[in-house]
Amino acid sequence: MHVARRVRLFRNGSNQAVRIPRELELPGKEAILRAEGRRLIVEPVARRSLLAVLAALKPLDADLPIPEPLPAEPVEF
Repeated sequence: MHVARRVRLFRNGSNQAVRIPRELELPGKEAILRAEGRRLIVEPVARRSLLAVLAALKPLDADLPIPEPLPAEPVEF
């Protein structure tokens, strides 16, 4: 489904801007803007996977205490 709308360009300080109509809104707070010839393409930023987020975490510098093992409780089957 292709939706096209004519929109007005305006100035926001020294930048040219365009209001995106509600039916064409993108998810999130960031987007990728790229030029292909005379076209400008606006795409939503893909969400990072949990693995990518975990890989970016820095190791902890603190020495954490090793917990004492808990006594096992009897289990009946």
